[in-house]
Amino acid sequence: MPADESIPRPLFGGAVSTSFPMRFQDVSNIQEVPNHQEVFVDPSRDESIIIELLDFKHDVEDNGSAVWFLRDLASEQDAEQSMLFEQSGTVEAVGLRYRDVPSVVTTAVGQMAVSKGRQGREAQNIVRVYLANFRLKGAETDVLITAYEPVFINPLSASARTVGAGPAVPAADSGCLPMAEVFKHAVTSFTVHDWSLFGAVS
Repeated sequence: MPADESIPRPLFGGAVSTSFPMRFQDVSNIQEVPNHQEVFVDPSRDESIIIELLDFKHDVEDNGSAVWFLRDLASEQDAEQSMLFEQSGTVEAVGLRYRDVPSVVTTAVGQMAVSKGRQGREAQNIVRVYLANFRLKGAETDVLITAYEPVFINPLSASARTVGAGPAVPAADSGCLPMAEVFKHAVTSFTVHDWSLFGAVS
């Protein structure tokens, strides 16, 4: 849909880029964001996209690495009712070979009950979480692209004041690209322009 088409977004000072709609606003313009993260949010739909750089986890197998990070995320956010809906196989990330070492990518989609900010369990929302893990082995870095899509907004959640409580309005009904498509575009368009971002020397 032209009104919500994905466009290239420079990240980490332009060292990497990926594409997603302009409705996702850069959170760093209004609050501090950790240096290893880029966070974008569409407040009108309570949807968000986070791109994160992590030291390479050598103890995590390539196969199913996205599932490992999804479960780690659920644990970190003290989530409940976590479910895994789907996971991909491991494929080479074409164009992300560095020092003649191929990079791979896996994806996973799950659902969990999480609270907003410092709110308690009584205010948990049901969210669908899309996660991609790019394993940049030549640069010793795990890159995560995580997209959050609300499924049900708790009346006690801070989000209810903005988007309303109850089942989330389908993206198509709001004239928006569905989060599954936003996520797919963000993953397939992920590009590294400057490998020195990862402390790598050409």
